[in-house]
Amino acid sequence: MKNKKKHDVDMDEAPQAQSGEQQAANEPESAAEQPESKGSGAEDALKQAEERAAAAEDKYLRLAAEFDNYRRRTSKEKLDLVKSAGEDILKGILPVLDDCERAIEQLEKTEASTFEKEGTGLIYNKLKSYLKSCGLEEIEVKGKEFDTDTAEAVAQIPAPEPDLKGKVVDVVQKGYALGGKVIRFAKVVIGL
Repeated sequence: MKNKKKHDVDMDEAPQAQSGEQQAANEPESAAEQPESKGSGAEDALKQAEERAAAAEDKYLRLAAEFDNYRRRTSKEKLDLVKSAGEDILKGILPVLDDCERAIEQLEKTEASTFEKEGTGLIYNKLKSYLKSCGLEEIEVKGKEFDTDTAEAVAQIPAPEPDLKGKVVDVVQKGYALGGKVIRFAKVVIGL
């Protein structure tokens, strides 16, 4: 009987052991599932971190490019401002240059002393050389084909010679360019 009891006990324990084995068998499955869920969670977190890093890098690159464009734009604006300020000053000096030329012409016609002629010529030459060093150039139009990009017609006269038809016969006021840009158009007379 003892054996039978022992066997009965074993039998009673067997279902418990079997259920324990089933539990042990089931636990590794759930344990195996848990690392997968933890692994997929880690993978998701890694993907999210990579996406955030890519977005941050993209944002950084765009910001750097925007700043570079801003820097270029402001330096160009400063340069344009300096040029336009210089242009305005030179435009204001041009009438003085014209007056010097008229004064030299009048001194040549009158019986002025050589000192007056030389003094006025010296001042005119210094002013003209300074303006030339600033980039000011006289636009040569006399005897050339009339060009509306550099000259403004103020009168038309019959051409004194047939080869002067459509060309500039006389210059009333000289034109000037600064760095290739016309700042004052030449006022001219055209031959018909």
